[in-house]
Amino acid sequence: MLWKIGIVGFGNVGQGLAHILNRKKEILKRRYDFEYIMTFIADPVRGSLYNENGLDLDSVLKEMALKGSLKNRPEFTDKGTLELIEMAKADIVAEATITNFETGEPGLSHMRKALSIGSHVVTSNKGPIALALEELESIAKENRVCLRYEGVVLSGTPCINMVLECMSGCDIKSVAGIVNGTTNFILSKMEEGYDYPEALVEAQKLGYAETDPSSDVEGWDSAIKAAIMANVFFGAKIKVTGVARQGITKITKEDIVEANKEGKRIKLIAEVRKEGNGVYASVSPVAVPKSHVLGSVMGPINAVTFATDHLGEVTIIGPGAGRIETGQALLSDILAIHRCYVCK
Repeated sequence: MLWKIGIVGFGNVGQGLAHILNRKKEILKRRYDFEYIMTFIADPVRGSLYNENGLDLDSVLKEMALKGSLKNRPEFTDKGTLELIEMAKADIVAEATITNFETGEPGLSHMRKALSIGSHVVTSNKGPIALALEELESIAKENRVCLRYEGVVLSGTPCINMVLECMSGCDIKSVAGIVNGTTNFILSKMEEGYDYPEALVEAQKLGYAETDPSSDVEGWDSAIKAAIMANVFFGAKIKVTGVARQGITKITKEDIVEANKEGKRIKLIAEVRKEGNGVYASVSPVAVPKSHVLGSVMGPINAVTFATDHLGEVTIIGPGAGRIETGQALLSDILAIHRCYVCK
């Protein structure tokens, strides 16, 4: 089967997926019998492209690297994103626009449109999954297509699919982990002797933190991931505002030193657990024993521990951000959809 793929949002993540697909085209064909053409790229800022016979990804990526724009290419189209999604009718749409925690837009509308016309959707966009997962899954079911979102919690490091597929049948009692690499980097630098403002500047200098770091340091990014895990793994209906949240902005060097004396490290921990007949989700700085696997994770690395009935504690550790890493999450979801159809 030749898959027609479209990418919505051609920033770091969208380009990361395109690089992987382009570089590994022959490997994917040989290893998985997976063949594709990229029929459209939708990005109002960088330029949208459409070719029903397939874009030359190598040429597109070179031009993007050289000029930062695709607007002078012969395949350029001024059609809006929703119109382009409907016109192209790709088999799989990879939605990789920037997350909006409050509305989920524009990604939410992109996903609604793609699913409603019968396109499978893979995404790394946290907002729509946190805010409207039940609705999106209903649209997908109605149109007999797949919605997959591996990359919304730990980027390319397996998390969602590991629990839903590799650990299916297990009862997940609780989830606790470091799901934001920026804050873990800052806390690691503070352990080296930096104070909070110095560590933040260093994180910004290295590209781990944005100019406005509030989403990371105030715990919002971790909270949206906690809400997603609560809803996906525990069947809850928790909104981001329903996650008890405390960031790291009030952590001092003295706090770090005191924890160190006790053989502990302060980590920003996202936790989800069953509580009575409900589910509780929180994000807060926690002094974790250095002997615990979460206490040993340093720098911009993520880690999540799942407490289960059949397997005890299972911990996954890996990068939680990056263009190639997140592109890999999208690719893994694309290949999962491909396998479903090959096995039919």
